[in-house]
Amino acid sequence: MKILAVCGSGLGSSFMLEMNVQQILSELGVSGIEVEHSDLSSATPDSADLFIAAKDIAEGMGHLGEVIVIESIIDMDGIRSKLKDVLQQKGLL
Repeated sequence: MKILAVCGSGLGSSFMLEMNVQQILSELGVSGIEVEHSDLSSATPDSADLFIAAKDIAEGMGHLGEVIVIESIIDMDGIRSKLKDVLQQKGLL
């Protein structure tokens, strides 16, 4: 499985989100999930199985597939909660 952290432009905030997702996956003891980052204009539906982004750009991501919409890229509890829910639904946790 691959998760793509997406930001609107540039790569700084998506890289921070990627690191936060990796940390959460490690804390949850989940392995075998690849995490990368991208800007929105470079992301394509075949870039990943799951996309994660802040709500400010999420409405422009409907064409990509399954998107986890978070309030803030630095809200670890919010990211953890939403990511955990999706991983449980997919039987990965």
